[in-house]
Amino acid sequence: MDARLQRRVQRYGWDLAAEGYEALWQAQLADARAGLLAVAVPASGERVLDVACGTGLVAFEAAYAVGPAGTVLGVDLSGQMVEAARLRASKKALASVRFARMDAENLALPDASFDLALCALGLMYVPDPERAVREMRRVLRPGGRMVLAVWGERSRCGWADVFPIVDAEVASEVCPLFFRLGQRDTLARLCAGAGFEAVEERRIATTLRYADGNEACNAAFVGGPVALAWSRFGAEVRTRVRARYLEAIDAWRQGPGYRVPGEFVVVGAVAPERGL
Repeated sequence: MDARLQRRVQRYGWDLAAEGYEALWQAQLADARAGLLAVAVPASGERVLDVACGTGLVAFEAAYAVGPAGTVLGVDLSGQMVEAARLRASKKALASVRFARMDAENLALPDASFDLALCALGLMYVPDPERAVREMRRVLRPGGRMVLAVWGERSRCGWADVFPIVDAEVASEVCPLFFRLGQRDTLARLCAGAGFEAVEERRIATTLRYADGNEACNAAFVGGPVALAWSRFGAEVRTRVRARYLEAIDAWRQGPGYRVPGEFVVVGAVAPERGL
C-alpha cells in the first residue's frame, strides 16, 4: 500500500475507533502497558514522549511516575484519539501531561528534548517504522531511553485472522505487515540499526478475555485497526465477517466467552552518549 494512503487509513480508522477503544481494549492491553513501563521505569522529573499515545493510557501512567517536576507529551496521528486524551487529562487535572496530533515519522519536536520515549502498540501501524525509531532517537538526549511494545508472533496471536477476513472484502490490505516487527528479533535489530545501544527484548504471553462473541467482534472490528473498513461494510458483509471471525476464534471459546491467546514484544534501548 502507498505510504500516504496507509497513513490516511490509519488516521481515519483510529478516529472512528476512538470512542470505543478504551472500553474494548484497556483491560486487554494491560499486560503490554505494564511490561513497557516496567522496562522504562519513568523517574521523577523526567521528560517523557509517548508516541502513538491513543487515548493516553500509557501517558497518564508516565505522568504519575514523573510527578509535577516532570512532563509528558503524548502524540498521535488520530485527532479523535488526541481529543479523547485531552478530555481525560482535564478531568484528571494533570498539568504535567499534554497531547498533540503528530506523525510518528515526522516529529515536530527539537533534538535531544526528552529523557524517555515510549511507543505502546503503535509502531506496527506506521508505514516506515525504521524512520519512526530514528525520529525517537533524534528527540532523545544522549543516554536517553526508548521502550517499544508491539504484538508478537502471528502464530501466537489467536485473533490474527481478523486481517485476512477483512482483506477478503476490500480491494487492498487493511494493515500490511502488521506482525513483521514481532517476528524473531526483528524489533531489536531495527533499534540497533537506528543506532541504539544496550538493546534488550522480552516477550510477554497474554490472554484476551471476552464475555461473549459480540464483545470479541466489537473489539476486532469496531475499536481496532480495521474500524475504517468495518464502517464501510453493509449489513450483509458485516454478518459474514463476524461469522468468519467467530469461527476463527472458536478454539478458545469457553462457555459464552472467549479466552484468546496473544503475545507482546517489548524492547528497551538506550541512545548513545555521543549523540547523533
